[in-house]
Amino acid sequence: MKFFYLLIFIFYISDISANEINDPYENLNRKTFQFNENLDEKIAKPIAKIYSEFPPPIKSGVTNFFNNLEEVDTFINQLLQGKPKESLNDLTRFIINSTIGLAGFIDVASKIGLERHEEDFGQTLGVWGVGQGPYIMLPVLGPSSLRDTLSRPVSSFLSVTFHMTETDVNIALKSIDAIETRERLLEVESLLSGDKYSFVKDAYIQSINYEVKDGIDVEDDFIDDMDDFLID
Repeated sequence: MKFFYLLIFIFYISDISANEINDPYENLNRKTFQFNENLDEKIAKPIAKIYSEFPPPIKSGVTNFFNNLEEVDTFINQLLQGKPKESLNDLTRFIINSTIGLAGFIDVASKIGLERHEEDFGQTLGVWGVGQGPYIMLPVLGPSSLRDTLSRPVSSFLSVTFHMTETDVNIALKSIDAIETRERLLEVESLLSGDKYSFVKDAYIQSINYEVKDGIDVEDDFIDDMDDFLID
């Protein structure tokens, strides 16, 4: 999980409607959503547009760097989900990219056939059978569910940046990560239509269901295309 628009634009709505989603706090959620929108328009989006002008090799390297930092979280959650083969794959990716890949700026692992995955503790709880609970719109962090919100402390602890003792470095890395994520979403904002709040809610629930199932028994060419777009 990254900035407050992470995963929002990834998935186009297919078979989930807003009326089927457990959203008992919709009035409060809508107010929080509007707060996030204002914050995005005034701060995040303008900075992301500036960053979008950077040379592609630099942006690609930054993306690879932060993807590499997530490999530890993914590796541990793969184990917790009972997927040792995938876990070994992700640990190997981290070792190779952290060394040969110059701290992750070069994705050497993908070039030699080691596929990248994304797993967090929220997905692990889903695999364990924990229900997602009510939909929640968090200030700044954006869309979530009760399950994913409660899993955040564990995912944060498993992140590499959590254990950095230099506060300034930690904040700087998280800020760059947020900008990098927001910039990648600039190109797909045209997908938004109608009631923006409902679209974001539907898209988020669609995305976490897809992730928990690892895409199994979920057929959606658009999902696959957008997943490739953001991972690349």
